[in-house]
Amino acid sequence: MNKLKKIVLISPFFYPEPISTGKFNTDFALKLQEEGHQVTVLCSHPFYPEWKTRYSSEKLEGITIIRGGQKIKYSKKTSLRRVVLEIWYAFFILKNIKKHQNKIDIIIPVFPPSLAFYCASFFIKKEIKKIGIIHDLQIIYSSQKKGFLNKMITFFIKRVEKSCFKNCDTLIFLSEEMKNVALNIYKISKSKCQVQFPFTTIIDKPLSDNLKNILPNNQHNIVYSGALGEKQNPNELLDVYDYISKNISNTICYFFSQGPIFEELKKRNNNSKIKFYSLVSKDDVQELYARSSIQIVPQLPNTSIGSLPSKLPNILASGTKILVITDENSELEQLFIDNNFQKVITTWNKQIIVSSIKELLAQDIALNKQKEIAQKLFNINSLIGKIVS
Repeated sequence: MNKLKKIVLISPFFYPEPISTGKFNTDFALKLQEEGHQVTVLCSHPFYPEWKTRYSSEKLEGITIIRGGQKIKYSKKTSLRRVVLEIWYAFFILKNIKKHQNKIDIIIPVFPPSLAFYCASFFIKKEIKKIGIIHDLQIIYSSQKKGFLNKMITFFIKRVEKSCFKNCDTLIFLSEEMKNVALNIYKISKSKCQVQFPFTTIIDKPLSDNLKNILPNNQHNIVYSGALGEKQNPNELLDVYDYISKNISNTICYFFSQGPIFEELKKRNNNSKIKFYSLVSKDDVQELYARSSIQIVPQLPNTSIGSLPSKLPNILASGTKILVITDENSELEQLFIDNNFQKVITTWNKQIIVSSIKELLAQDIALNKQKEIAQKLFNINSLIGKIVS
């Protein structure tokens, strides 16, 4: 049996943020605490996905939460708000790391952001085990952008990410592709790299009945839900929605999200068959999936190697039909092929997308088998084992 550990988790994203890395970190910390480990989280007051800081004194039983960034204001420009986050959070971690590393067994930085751990690594005691969890490779997304400022940002990202990865004793990547790219770019030791897919948090329970007026059963509900950023190719997705609504009868397309890009799309939209709603509560997520005829998981072209969508396991485990748009020969495409999940395509061609949706709507799929495979494939216990073993 593993000895109980004292663990510090380093990430600005945490409870009560409802999606993406914040949800992952929260469920991860709760599981560690449930197993008996002592967990301290150094995080921000919630700000994602709106990028507007909201003071929070909310707590989780058995977990020590230390928050910062209460007065931080973020830029409307994506690259600048990321810079603001990196800088203030680095100062916050430097201020807190010394007092919270005494008698600590493990420090877990969750990347990105990276600058905080880069700065803190000079002061962390050598005997403390450092285990990095990599959600996204920032170098992949930054290198897609053009312009002098973006090139400068990419230069610093590469240096900081490389140093962070080299200073960790163990690295856990959320996809095989990310691991292979990091090995190639940063020349880190292969022996300290492991892969662990994101985990499911879906459990079978009676569904709520709060969304029946928003997502009625007498129509086809095509849904995107979750964080909406550049890596989801949002502008193209809006155009795809417009094409779908005009070419598949009795169909309504939905965005369930929040944040600056969500608001921009909402203003741009003039199609009454495309609806915009805020993120649903945690208790209503399973109803959202159940009322979705198809959930869409889109990826910006040439970025699949940068991350594996963290919401994907829950959508699969809910037994919902799914359409993934990803890169050809990507790990995500192969994952769907190997497990006979439905459906994955490798193009943003609107006619092919419409054809795929029509096929999915008409198709009988062994969704219980999909749920069973997803629960086995995306398991939090495997991640916990890699941390505390």
